[in-house]
Amino acid sequence: MPASSRDRMLAAIDGAPGAPTPCSFMIFRALRQQCRDEYEFATRQADLGLDARVQLDDLPMRFSPEVNVRESTEPAPDGTTLLHRTYETPAGTLTAAAKQTEDWPYGDRLPLFDDYFTPRAVKCPITGPDDLDALRYLLPPPTDDDIAAFRTEAARRRQFAHDRGLLLTGGWKSKRVVPGEDRGLVGENGGTGTVIDTLMWLCGGTEPLLWAYDQPDFLAALISLVEDWNRRRLSIHLNAGAELVIRRAWYEGTDFWSPALYRQFILPGLQREVQLAYQAGARYGYIITTGMLHIAAPLLEAEPDVIIGIDPGEGKDTTLDDVRDALGGRTALWGGVSGPMVVEEGTEADVRQAVEDAISSLAPTGRFILCPVDNVRADTDQAWRNVRTFIDTWKSLTAES
Repeated sequence: MPASSRDRMLAAIDGAPGAPTPCSFMIFRALRQQCRDEYEFATRQADLGLDARVQLDDLPMRFSPEVNVRESTEPAPDGTTLLHRTYETPAGTLTAAAKQTEDWPYGDRLPLFDDYFTPRAVKCPITGPDDLDALRYLLPPPTDDDIAAFRTEAARRRQFAHDRGLLLTGGWKSKRVVPGEDRGLVGENGGTGTVIDTLMWLCGGTEPLLWAYDQPDFLAALISLVEDWNRRRLSIHLNAGAELVIRRAWYEGTDFWSPALYRQFILPGLQREVQLAYQAGARYGYIITTGMLHIAAPLLEAEPDVIIGIDPGEGKDTTLDDVRDALGGRTALWGGVSGPMVVEEGTEADVRQAVEDAISSLAPTGRFILCPVDNVRADTDQAWRNVRTFIDTWKSLTAES
């Protein structure tokens, strides 16, 4: 039996003989919001018996100094408010606008990258080839000062992870920039470990798919620009000692892209990122919670170490047996239970059954990490009761095995 949580996680990711089934939550906002920092968060997860990870903080997102940002609001005809943002750069001006709905979390400000923006967008920043040069000013390399500060904190987290036998991860990190902080107001989702998701925030959910047919050269150049920006940042995470780097690919499945378009526009860059991680001696994780079944072949060609986000409740074509048959054993699988549908809203019996189903279907592959997908957000008595049931059921089943 591997001695530490880190060893258990790596054994499951690598498919070591006799590897146990760890339990590590992808996102656990209900607990995270109770914690002062990453250190307390990791400690409290470990106290619950989970295989906690220590996540490197992300590099700040800053625009080039030449960029001038202007913001304004105006009444919309439907009674809502329109939020406007203008990015003036030496290579041209980019503009964005979105409806300020009642659930908008940023006050009168409009972030560059955020899931709240895309469905409320009236005007996206990137609309065609003439915007590429201006975009470069919004995606510059990190500054020397930011890299130095990142490395100092990374060394502290690396030592903390080492002392407690926890896995150190980098890349994707869900982090909200609160209104009033002037770091470009990136939003909750932007940062290292995003490529096609970044594309959707910049352009909307429809235009990139049309460009794949109408302007494929432009789309390829745009994706290449975002990939280069991400790889520069990812390299800094790897140089800081991240043992697993994670890419968020919620918008990279066949809910959006056909298998042919995935091969043409997404797979080549993904392969380069995976190789970058391998060259640094790290593992590579890929978060995709729906639409993965019909891109199983190219995914396996890219050779990620672990697919994160196996959600049999809310995903499309993600029944446990189908995912196991398509991917199991050839890459590790991380997930197995729907967080919102089961842990937040289900009964304790529902939780026990879901955990049993996930372990019986996916653990025999030898490369499985259990978790609720994507998140446990609800801070309710029911959700916390179900979290405890989830953990107790996992411990009972894995102890028996």
